Amino acid sequence: MGRNRLLPRGKKIKPAFFVFCEGETEEQYVKFLRSQYRISIIINSKIAGNRITESYIKHYKKTKFTHQKDKDFLIYDLDAPKILERLQTIDNATLLVSNPCIELWFLLHFKEQKAAIDCKACVKEIINKNGAYKKGILNAEMKEILTVRQLKARHRAKKMVSYNNPSSKVYLLIEELERVKKEVI
Repeated sequence: MGRNRLLPRGKKIKPAFFVFCEGETEEQYVKFLRSQYRISIIINSKIAGNRITESYIKHYKKTKFTHQKDKDFLIYDLDAPKILERLQTIDNATLLVSNPCIELWFLLHFKEQKAAIDCKACVKEIINKNGAYKKGILNAEMKEILTVRQLKARHRAKKMVSYNNPSSKVYLLIEELERVKKEVI
């Protein structure tokens, strides 16, 4: 793997989170989470795109300082053909997939979504709730909603059937961030 981080005597090392994602919206959301939780999150976006593989991840991490506690996450939309099959071949990475897209995760902060929906409809509904929303940009109002209503969104997402439309597993990253944050305190 990559170069190992040395563990200072008497100190606990926190895991770094390596997040691989496909687009600007995912990247902006992960940057927002990094600023909220103040935990090391290394983002690799758009470079691998839908061509993500286990060997790509290993090669990328060879250039980084790593530790056995580090965790890999894959944030992808399931609207691309065969992407789920590709992601499921990657060992030791947590799938944070949304079907059809990450905007469904954002929509769950506003309401429950039980019927199948496409990306365009997700974005349209978010714009109806937050008129300033633009794909790839998280404005201050949206950040506030993503913070204040996060628990409701997690609860709603947990009730969904994984990989079906609609569904989102992004809440798994939040739960892991919360767990690491508690260990530090």
